[in-house]
Amino acid sequence: MSQRIKPATEAPGHDGLQDWPLRPWLYALIGGGAGLAVHLLFNGGAGSRAGSAIAAFAFFAALGLGFTLRPDRPRDSIIFSLGLGTVMAGIAFLAIDAGDRLAGEEFGFAAGVFFSLLAIPLFQSDFHRRRWATPYRETHFHVWTDAVSAGGALAFMLLSFALIWLLDALFILVGIELIGQLFRTDWFAGLFLGATFGAGLGVLRNQLAIIGTLQRVVMLVLSLLAVPFAAAILVFVVMLVFSGGDALWNATDSATPVLLACAIGCFVLVNVVVRDDDDSRSGNVVMQAAALVLAAAIFPLTVFAAVSMGIRIGQHGLSPERLWALVAIAIATAYGLAYWVAMARGRLAGWAHHLRRANLHLAAGSCLVALVLAFPWLDFGRISAKNQLARLDRGEVSVADFDFEALRWDFGEAGRRALARIAAGEGEAAQLAAEVQARAERYPVTDRRRSFDPGALALSFEDARLRGWVRSHVAANPWQCSPACVAIDLGQEGDRRRVALVSARSRELVAFRDDGLADLPAPVPAPPTPDTAIAPGDVEVRSFEGRQIFVNGRPVGEPFE
Repeated sequence: MSQRIKPATEAPGHDGLQDWPLRPWLYALIGGGAGLAVHLLFNGGAGSRAGSAIAAFAFFAALGLGFTLRPDRPRDSIIFSLGLGTVMAGIAFLAIDAGDRLAGEEFGFAAGVFFSLLAIPLFQSDFHRRRWATPYRETHFHVWTDAVSAGGALAFMLLSFALIWLLDALFILVGIELIGQLFRTDWFAGLFLGATFGAGLGVLRNQLAIIGTLQRVVMLVLSLLAVPFAAAILVFVVMLVFSGGDALWNATDSATPVLLACAIGCFVLVNVVVRDDDDSRSGNVVMQAAALVLAAAIFPLTVFAAVSMGIRIGQHGLSPERLWALVAIAIATAYGLAYWVAMARGRLAGWAHHLRRANLHLAAGSCLVALVLAFPWLDFGRISAKNQLARLDRGEVSVADFDFEALRWDFGEAGRRALARIAAGEGEAAQLAAEVQARAERYPVTDRRRSFDPGALALSFEDARLRGWVRSHVAANPWQCSPACVAIDLGQEGDRRRVALVSARSRELVAFRDDGLADLPAPVPAPPTPDTAIAPGDVEVRSFEGRQIFVNGRPVGEPFE
């Protein structure tokens, strides 16, 4: 594979290529101040709106200065960094202020972080002045050098911490505990970590010419992964198409994140091969073919991810997490579609040029979308609660399978209002909603609930509240009802309501407290029986000197009284 690596003098970067001796010292001061502020605010005012907002401001303003500060135009960098810190402070303030009123506020803050990561290289390449005339080569250069600089500064910070930890252990041998005492104070750890990160970043930002050359070497090495990854993706897409998409139907829990991760891998590797201009692009025919396959594969992968998520939504309805996943899928699909357009416009000769321009347009658009979604203008909890209520009203989900827990704990204030409306009604749904509404803590339902078949559980009693308790318990512990079981009411014993879960091979005694939570005893094995199918009529309670469970006339387990 023959490819030219440009010398550092050809790399863009404005004055960033110039050595600024004051930079490491200034960055250490800025980083130390920001680290001290964040440390003190999170330890002294953790959870408070003002404390979180000021900490976010200090962190992101310092980060913006670290990557954008230029000696020839300091005012622009300071204004941008203060603006970035103010935006992130506002997002943090609203996230803390919302508390549990809004669902998924952590995703909103993550969108703000994503906005910051895109805004910094766009500002560095003067996108705010040149807009769509911004050279892609400069934006590409800043994205990669920022990543390398941040990774190097983080490594320097960790190595500094390891070194000072080693010195502390050394000094302890002679009775000096000063370093350990400093780290136990409320201010030194944040100051030290921030200052070392800033100093490392300052040194590296003075060496952007060398980093630019190193970045090209790294991309050359990474491009070696493009060929095997493209071959694997091509095999996967062909097999999935010929299988009729059965994998999406049979693995909806994991298909979406895996498909999106593969699409991101295609995006990274195709841009590693394409580089920032045609002169830097690999001339190897196999490498160019791999880049074409990777670019073409992003769109079908994101479409498959959308189909997988659609299946999941069709089965379980909307939730805040699924709505955020739809946002990620929409952005990834936009990239995949834009790459197809680029290949159609440029054909084999000029598709890479159109792909680079698409990257710039999509980065600016994604930055704006992330900024809009970072603020709580859209209540995904309200949208999800409305969808779930509609599914319940239309009979798309039974009362037994409806996730009242999610309304109470996952959908924010809108979900709790919806739960209250259900509880104000009549019937089994109202009773189950009222029970969940009255709880002080969430029932520990795990992902095993998703694989539980409600038809495997038969209930031999009519108490609606107890039926709800048993359904929730078995959904969280499906192994206690495998492959099928019958629940029978054993009555009250002290402050516990006892229920037996009887299958063909075992029986479980479950004692429910007044809040619906259960004490879990160890499983009691039973003699093997030839039949695995079981119905309510097969289960009986016989009196002898105590009480014992019988299935088809045979005792199951030991007497429980």
